[in-house]
Amino acid sequence: MESSTAASAGAKARELRVPASASKARRRGVVLSHRLWVSDLISSLLAAVIAAVIFEPGASILAIIGFALMTALLWSFFSFALGLHSGDRLGSWASSLNEVAPFCVGLLLLSWPVFVAAAALDLGSPAITAVCCVALLGIFDSIGRTIVRTRIHRVTDLRQRTLILGSGVVAGQLVGKLRNNDQYGLVPIGMVDDEFHPVGEVDLPLLGGFSELSRLLSSRQIARVIIAFSRASHVELLDAIRTCRDAGVAIDVVPRLFEFLDGARALDQVGGLPLISLGPARLTRSARIAKRIVDVAGSAVALVVLSPVLLGIAAAIRIESRGPVFFRQRRAGRHNEPFEVLKFRSMYADAEERKAALEKENESTDGVMFKIRDDPRITRVGRLIRRTSIDELPQLFNVLRGDMSLVGPRPIIFREAEALEDWHLRRAELRPGLTGPWQIYGRSQSPFQEMVRFDYQYVAGWSLARDIEILLATLPAVLSGRGAY
Repeated sequence: MESSTAASAGAKARELRVPASASKARRRGVVLSHRLWVSDLISSLLAAVIAAVIFEPGASILAIIGFALMTALLWSFFSFALGLHSGDRLGSWASSLNEVAPFCVGLLLLSWPVFVAAAALDLGSPAITAVCCVALLGIFDSIGRTIVRTRIHRVTDLRQRTLILGSGVVAGQLVGKLRNNDQYGLVPIGMVDDEFHPVGEVDLPLLGGFSELSRLLSSRQIARVIIAFSRASHVELLDAIRTCRDAGVAIDVVPRLFEFLDGARALDQVGGLPLISLGPARLTRSARIAKRIVDVAGSAVALVVLSPVLLGIAAAIRIESRGPVFFRQRRAGRHNEPFEVLKFRSMYADAEERKAALEKENESTDGVMFKIRDDPRITRVGRLIRRTSIDELPQLFNVLRGDMSLVGPRPIIFREAEALEDWHLRRAELRPGLTGPWQIYGRSQSPFQEMVRFDYQYVAGWSLARDIEILLATLPAVLSGRGAY
């Protein structure tokens, strides 16, 4: 009995001890992501070289090297875009099962450009070479990713100190499942709740209330927070989530009615208990580079393809009314740095100053700009380009120049930026976007506060796949004219 008590006390002491490597545990998703990328790189290079050598023994060294490098570059891009490098979600950390579908989609997408590369480099039968390369890549990378996870689960420094927000029976079940499922690498440290309820036989201390969360995250070196059932208000829970995300702490939520959510695909599970994983709000250097590459390539291609439309609109504006083709306005950019946003002029030139004064007088307290619908100062061309959002196409030059991004928070004026609350400021971590959630969820119909919330959620949960999804959803939203003015 005494030895059992001593062992329990020792386990509890180990849980409460703050390790020096706690900051590394917070970034364990990045560690896993980098190792998965190395696995992708090695597997793709090896698969491409073997396929090229088998089906074209007489191929030159330069052709084989070129084919291997192209395959590696393409697979790295597809796997990143499909979220195969994500390691923050509990499901992604513990197992590769949830990657099977996007992994197969990535291999299917890869087969076409690999075929083109094999044909361009004259590597035997391009179709057979491509199929062999993709098949070998699937085998090698599956093995490589399994090895990566097997080894990384043994690293003690990457085990995350976990705080439970809430108490009661569900919180007790959660703690028990975390301790019985070691593959998730989570060490429960304590509970936070304003109204503590018994949690059964689980031995876990109450560390404080919701007001002490920020201090506990720092003093206890917490790397992950799981929100179980609590009587805290909706506002308190939202504040807790924002506090965790601003601290770079991953968050999971046990949803209400979880007993009936076993088939929900968006959920992770710990011992059969569903969890919604939010992950830490982190924009890595590789993510920023990937986003910028897409911006430069996308804006350059769009400017070339749309050049006849841009020239036609410019000519129509000059023919209908005198004045400059472009309208320029000072906006708040990334980190609130000022820049000039470009638009096609949609009003008569001699009314521009009056329009600016009218907007300033009619700006509402929440920062929504005055909406002009049947204003006689708007030209006929202006009505058309505003309704279809063509007036914003010159912002492609802002994207190419680096002031803006293809997808991002809405570019706002400085008076609106000054009215933002502290938690809103995260929206300025990314460049403003030519389009974004605000564009596809309502455009001018969305109140300012809702638009800011869209931006915060976008920045906090950014992914390249999300950018592509928004770009694809923008065209239908624009063509439908929803929320245009």
